[in-house]
Amino acid sequence: MKILFATSEAYPFAMSGGLADVSGALPKALRKRLVGSRVVMPYYDTIPKELKEQMTFVCNITVPVSWRRQYCGVFEAHLDGVIYYFIDNQYYFKRDGLYGYYDDAERYTFFSRAVLEIIPHIGFKPDVIHCNDWQTALVPVFLTQMYKQDPFYADIKTVFTIHNIQYQGKYGMELYGDVLGLPEGCQSIVEYDGCVNFMKGGIQCADKVTTVSPTYSNEILEPYYAHGLDNILKQFTYKLTGIVNGIDYDVYNPETDNLIYKNFSVKTLKNKAINKSELQKEMGLPQSDVAVIGMVTRLVGHKGIDLVKCVFEELIKADVQFVILGSGEWEFETFFYDMSKKYPDKFGLKLGFDPKLAHKIYAGSDLFLMPSKSEPCGLAQLVSLRYGTIPIVRETGGLNDTVKDSGDGQGNGFTFSNYNAHDMENTVWRALEGYADKKGFNVLRKRAMECNNSWSSSASAYIKLYKEICS
Repeated sequence: MKILFATSEAYPFAMSGGLADVSGALPKALRKRLVGSRVVMPYYDTIPKELKEQMTFVCNITVPVSWRRQYCGVFEAHLDGVIYYFIDNQYYFKRDGLYGYYDDAERYTFFSRAVLEIIPHIGFKPDVIHCNDWQTALVPVFLTQMYKQDPFYADIKTVFTIHNIQYQGKYGMELYGDVLGLPEGCQSIVEYDGCVNFMKGGIQCADKVTTVSPTYSNEILEPYYAHGLDNILKQFTYKLTGIVNGIDYDVYNPETDNLIYKNFSVKTLKNKAINKSELQKEMGLPQSDVAVIGMVTRLVGHKGIDLVKCVFEELIKADVQFVILGSGEWEFETFFYDMSKKYPDKFGLKLGFDPKLAHKIYAGSDLFLMPSKSEPCGLAQLVSLRYGTIPIVRETGGLNDTVKDSGDGQGNGFTFSNYNAHDMENTVWRALEGYADKKGFNVLRKRAMECNNSWSSSASAYIKLYKEICS
């Protein structure tokens, strides 16, 4: 079986969020199960120079974008046993950053067409093209409406994964003729609510639609979570399923991670205490045995930051320290900056994103707070478990699937269900009580570290899905 993984970003070449982690880890996990998997993504100008130097030129072709024909170069790189293809067009991709440009619709329309156009030229004909989020949602649309009549493409299947339904690729209807260039009579496939909606087209045309956790696949059938697409998803529930993400155990491994202060394992937990002490030192906090609550997050509303803001000064009065790394909305950045100045001995803040510091927070904190309003899967809670840092989460999306409350003596974290600041606060108090019981908390820490959140079971679930649509 051969899988071509189409994505707008992949670690370590280009990264803006969790999609890059998945794109870098899932194909590698599939390869370990003897599934031929390769990745195709844009050749961004921001790809690190040392990675570009490892690439080789494959070919160049032209790709139709409605009435235009655009240059498309193809480069190839090998990493961790996976072959990556890079779609080159300097007009579209020689820019700072990945997204947020006025012509993103045209850029990713070009990329989606290029994914299909390069297949005869790379010596790899996939059984399944696995597409991800709105940037590749047009691949199933183009395949079914423009390529299936060609015998070469006729038996290729598609899977479309929704990583975050909030971002759908919604644009004005003028794009339909000037950019998409679909045949006459196809407008209804991509039209939704008076707009061109890339994700809607992908949902309608893909053979299977997946989300990144079972809970999220149910949640997005409800208006509260679906951002307007619930009616479409309800029409296609027969092809919708949820498969929880894993994390790359080669990247997130406290025994070998060279970004943390001191490596440790379940058997050498005393070394985790060294990470805590060094984290406190780096963040300008007293090196004491109080509970350290970490957060690595975007400072935006749907991450539950408004809940934290509401009760922060109540919590900070406890025997506790907070460490937060992130950036986002001005309201929250300003609030936490003010709090860091008001409580310098109890709160360490770093605005922005620092991957090295992120690893140190995972390794050095005692508790990890994720009170999200919605969370399709979430990776931070999986990483925190791996590093023996106990998550405090709201029961939504992948958080609900991967973290179970330890109140029954069997769980691996602390959870609450209502999106309410005081429910969150009460759960933090429970977690602090748990931390005070050093013997019991050590048992919980070991239980967390022994959870298996690798890509092993998730990759097996995807393989089963691929086989189902290819049979």
